[in-house]
This record gives sequence, structure tokens and C-alpha cells, in this order.
Amino acid sequence: MRLSIKMIATAAFAALLMPALLVHAQDAATPKAELFVGYSYLRAVPTLADGNRLVWLNGGSTSLAYNFSRHLGIVGDFGGFDDSEIRLAGASGAPSRVVDSSATAYTYLLGPRFSFRNHERITPFVQVLFGGIHASDVTLSSGCTGAGCTPLPAENAFAMTAGGGLDLRIHRHFAIRMIQAEYLMTRFENFSASETESQNDMRLSSGIVFRFGGNFAPPAAVTLGCLASPATIFPGDPVTVTATAGELNPKLNTIYSFSGDGVTVNGATATVATASLAPGSYTVKCGVKEGKPGKEGLKPWESADTTATYTVKAFEPPTIGCSASPSTIKPGETSMIAASGVSPQNRPLTYTYSAASGTISGSGATAAFNSAGAPTGTVAVTCTVTDDKGQAANANASVMIEAPYVAPVEPAEVKQLETRLALHSVFFPTAQPRAEHPNGGLVASQEGTLTTLASDFKKYLGYKPEAHLTLSGHADVRGSVEYNQALSERRVARTKQYLVEQGVPEGSIETRGLGKEENLTADQVKDMVEQNPDLSATEREKVLHNLGVIVWAQNRRVDVTLSTTGQESVRQFPFNAADSLTLLDKKSLAKKKAAAKK
Repeated sequence: MRLSIKMIATAAFAALLMPALLVHAQDAATPKAELFVGYSYLRAVPTLADGNRLVWLNGGSTSLAYNFSRHLGIVGDFGGFDDSEIRLAGASGAPSRVVDSSATAYTYLLGPRFSFRNHERITPFVQVLFGGIHASDVTLSSGCTGAGCTPLPAENAFAMTAGGGLDLRIHRHFAIRMIQAEYLMTRFENFSASETESQNDMRLSSGIVFRFGGNFAPPAAVTLGCLASPATIFPGDPVTVTATAGELNPKLNTIYSFSGDGVTVNGATATVATASLAPGSYTVKCGVKEGKPGKEGLKPWESADTTATYTVKAFEPPTIGCSASPSTIKPGETSMIAASGVSPQNRPLTYTYSAASGTISGSGATAAFNSAGAPTGTVAVTCTVTDDKGQAANANASVMIEAPYVAPVEPAEVKQLETRLALHSVFFPTAQPRAEHPNGGLVASQEGTLTTLASDFKKYLGYKPEAHLTLSGHADVRGSVEYNQALSERRVARTKQYLVEQGVPEGSIETRGLGKEENLTADQVKDMVEQNPDLSATEREKVLHNLGVIVWAQNRRVDVTLSTTGQESVRQFPFNAADSLTLLDKKSLAKKKAAAKK
């Protein structure tokens, strides 16, 4: 019963002291070291085996804990106890009995501790300690007789404790250990059985804890930011003020406050009604408090204040843009006028239009301009936009009314030139010009054709400077594709060179070599010979007698095309030219013609 009274008294004292301590206590961080000094009591569990030399021991203990972190630490423990009773085994099966004794016991233990520091005031912990225990000589009372009354010698044994406790923080530098209850296991020799056994006991402790080191500064102060959005508005536009607090304790209650013209609070935000506000700058005060419900902001670090500003601007006049489509019309035609008005504060807009001449009608953002009755030239159109505050803006557009079109009279010489430019193709002798002599190949009759062409075309350019000639070169079927392609390109190049030498601008001439592509067939050549007005019936018969040679000669040519009319050169071979035999192939045809004369 002595143990129970002491424990109850200690618990009652702590319970009475707790409310006062909680009022004056401050927030505390984890200390680096904790020194415990207090009363301890050892008690053998009634069901322990006979021979336990520890029965009821009173004394004190001290421990030093070093904390590696908020929760984990290591503890060194030392205790000293006075033994006043001992349990002895009974003889011949008789029950064990307790007798008075005089002895001391000392424990020295070391092990880890885990603390639950999740509460502001109370810190529960659990620990497991290992070490040893020393028991001094045991002197039994003079009334002890019979078996087991022999005094016990001093003994050292292994000891281990496992249990936990509860600390109540009083001040940042000390706390009360309300209770520390541990299972104690020892390994003393059971002298009645002459063997070492495990003894199961209980250790109870209570006392004061001194706290050293650590950061005991107050918690970080609450911070507050406040922002008005948008920062610039027109009268009537809504403004939202948002408060953002930092360093809040999630376990505490938080209250936000706002004050200012037209402010309505909604938690961490507030809305501002601005319809009645005059232009200028305005400030909203923002505040935050935290704490237990009903006690928010009692501590200096539990509240913060700041401000947010916004600006109310005066209504701005609208702006407008104006355009005409099409911007150029003929007399009597219509042009659509488009206006685009913008009010910076989205006020209702009204459009009106006016024109210097003609008529204009329409409402809204579009109108129609009718040029009937308006003189030719530029007509100014004015677009006006007005908002519901009477503020207006103007913009101008212009419409060009063209004079009636009068087709130009083309000079008679142009038609005459186009008639003379009924072009003739230019013919080349076999294999001319050669690659080693690209500037040759033109016979006198063909140079004359090109000279006339150049003279007429230069005059024609004076009337139609955009005109150009296209030269298309051909070759007969003899020779490879590659050879004929190169040969046709040399022929158009030589023709172009001659025209340029006669004063035709090089940029007015285009060339293309076709090789043996697009050649005239024998039937086409025969038809052309039969329709040639320069040949008599006898000459026509002789020519057709050598149709194969004529087909080759007819395809050794350069055709000319005029771009403005699209007319192409006449592919009429110059049979009556003085150098026609050279063009036909004098090596073969000359012999045949000489034989015909005989």
C-alpha cells in the first residue's frame, strides 16, 4: 500500500499543477540533452519464482538522454536502491516468505529512446535499456530462522528494462516526468536452487527533467501577402482581393479580415464594388490571425497585416477604324464601308456615316456608299462612333471613282508590223552550226530573213515593249538523241546571237532546243510542198521525187513565235533561194540536179 499512496499523490499533484503550467508554457523545440533526476521504486511481481533477492526497493535514479533528432535519442541510466525485504524459498515445499533485510542495489543501463513529440506540452516516450545490476551483501533480520536464512553475498548480474514514460513540459528548460514504468529483468543466482535464473520485476519512476540546448526561439511569425486583381479598372468593374498567408500552423484556426470602400469578405478573398467610386487610387487593408478558436492573434507571431491597392480610371472615349471595299469603283457602283469601334470599358456604341458626295446609308458597323451622281475622283467618307456617355471618335476612308474607260486607239503601223511579222522559219545546212564553230551555219538567204525580222520587231517593241520572240530549234532524225539535242540548241543560240547583233534586246528572246522531237512527217512535208505557191508544177514534181532529202532539210530549222499574237513562223522551205542547194545538202542533191539538166 505504501507504493500506491505515493503514486497516487504524485499523479494528483501533477494533475493539479497542469492547468497553471499550460497557461504559462511556451512553444518549445527539441532539446539536445535531457537530464532526469527523480524517485524510483523496484517491485518484484508477486508471481515471481522463489529466490528473487529483490522484493521492495526504494531509491532514486538519474538518466541523461542525447537526442539525435526530434524523435530518436540515446539514454544512459543510473539508479540506486535500498533493499528492506527479501523473498526466501520455503523448506520442504512450504511456500516462500518475505523477511526483513539490509542491502543496496545499483543499476547502470544504456539504450535507445523514441519520443513522440507531436504535442505542444506532452511528450510520451518508449525505451529499451541494457546493462547490469550490482547487489551488495544481504544481511537478514535476526528473526529469520530455518531454511534460506543464510545471508546472501554481493553479486553482479545482467539487467534489462523495457517501457516508457510521459513528460509534461513546464518551461523550455525543464519538465515533470509524470510516470516512467518499466519492466525490469535481472539474472541473479537463485541460491536456494544453486543456479542462475531470470527475475521479472517492475521499476516505477517520477521526477524532474532538465532540458538543455536546442532552438527555443518562438515559432516563425505568420506572413501575409495581399493582391488586388485587376490592379486597374473602370467604375463598375469588379475587383478581387486575395490574401495569401505563410508560416501558418495547420493545427490552429485562421481568420482573415479585409476593410475598405465597398469591400465584402469571403474567407481569404474579398470583392470590391466599384460602381460608385470616383477615379483615383484605393487601398484595402488585409489581416490574418491564427490561434485556438476565440483566441486568435493573442501572441505576437500569430497575426500579420498588409495592404493591397487598385486604381479606378476615368471612362475613356472610344476609338474607331474605317475602311472601304472596294476602294476603287466605277461611276454608279457601290462600295461597302466597314467601321470597327472599340470602347476600353465596353460601353454600348452607336455608328453614323457621312460622305462628301454620292449617298451613304446603313447603321451598325457597316454602311453602303452609292456613287450615283458623284463626280469622278476621290470621295471622302467619315465614320463616327459614340458611346452611351456621349464620347465620340471619328475616322475617315476614301473611295476612288474612276473615269469611264476609253479604249486606246492602236496605231495603224502596229497592225502593219504584225502583218509583216508573219514570220518565216530559219533553215540550216546539215550538221550546222558545228560545235567547234558555233558562230557559223547561217547562209545568206537566212541572214536576210533574220535581218528583216529584227528591223520589224524593234519597231514593234516601241508599241508593245512586253512582246518577245520564242525560238524553237529542230534537227533531222539522223544522229543520236544527245547529238541532235545539242545541235538544235546551237541553232537557236546562233539565231538569237544574230538577232541581238541586229539590235534586238536579248531579254526579248527566249530559246528552246527540241532535238528530233516534234519533227515534221513525210506526209506533212509533202502537203507543204504541194501548197507552196513559189513552185511550178514541174519544180514541185522534181522536189517530191527527192522527198526523203526534203523531209530532212525541212526539219533542219528554227521556228519563231510572237508572244503578243501567238502567231508562229511559216515553215516554208526557200526552194528558190540562191543557196537552197546548200540548205538541201549540196553533196547529194547537186549531183542529182546536174544529171537532170543533161
